[in-house]
Amino acid sequence: MYRLTMDDATTVIAYLWEDSEDYWPAVEGDDDVADPFSPGVGLDLFEAAHARLDSLGLRVPTVHLVDRERAHYPADLAIVEDFPGENLMDLFHRDPRAAEPTMARLAEALEAMRGHHAPTYGKVALVDGGGTSHGTSCEAVALAFGLRNLAEATARDDRIAGARDRLEDRLRELAAAVRPRAEYSVVHGELGLDHVLVDRDGNPVVIDIEDLMYFDVEWEHVFLRIRLHDDYRRLEVDGLDEDRLALYLLTQRLSLTAGPLRLLDGDFPRRDFMRGIAEHNLNEALALVSAG
Repeated sequence: MYRLTMDDATTVIAYLWEDSEDYWPAVEGDDDVADPFSPGVGLDLFEAAHARLDSLGLRVPTVHLVDRERAHYPADLAIVEDFPGENLMDLFHRDPRAAEPTMARLAEALEAMRGHHAPTYGKVALVDGGGTSHGTSCEAVALAFGLRNLAEATARDDRIAGARDRLEDRLRELAAAVRPRAEYSVVHGELGLDHVLVDRDGNPVVIDIEDLMYFDVEWEHVFLRIRLHDDYRRLEVDGLDEDRLALYLLTQRLSLTAGPLRLLDGDFPRRDFMRGIAEHNLNEALALVSAG
């Protein structure tokens, strides 16, 4: 992602889907769009997510140019609207009162996403195109995802390895407690306030949207709770399923452990920052299965 400055001093953002600039070490299944938790990378995913959010009335960056033919650069390219000011996280930390109107509009946007239902779960690009994801239910694919992350983390950290049996048993116990449900809402997947920009009218602008999927709304709210801590109350909603919240909390803690540890296998530059994320979530995961 690059900011481009035009001759008249206006700016835009260029998204380049260039494999050589991806810090994530590749693993089998990364390109499997039928896996709801495969990396959301690609112009098709971006365009489908953009169209869905726009249809729900959310503010997303205007797309100025899409180049699939690679006429301008030897990779898929999109040129989109730029918002050079603070993101919502920075604004909120600097001036919580000034951020309140934008937070309230973000809550409204989340409600619009929650209210739109799809016939099945999976990536928006896949489902809107008539496709079907792997698995039998949201909780089943989340359990499989949690077990994959547990295996990855076990291979990279002895503390997780020592608690592997307890963590696996707990994942399976939590998944077994979830009651069947077939209601799939629009879920961003990684909606921290750093993935929300603010336009000149104070509207929240949602970015990093390629992971957009239809899934249990609880998945979104677990991530929001993890990122916002006590400030989550500004986006809190009623009626969430506690069993799904419990399963998805442990699953995401394991994902936020295994993912950063895998990223550190490569040449990601902000290594201390990423180690801190892995360490924090590792300890939180272990705390969920600690005695007493």
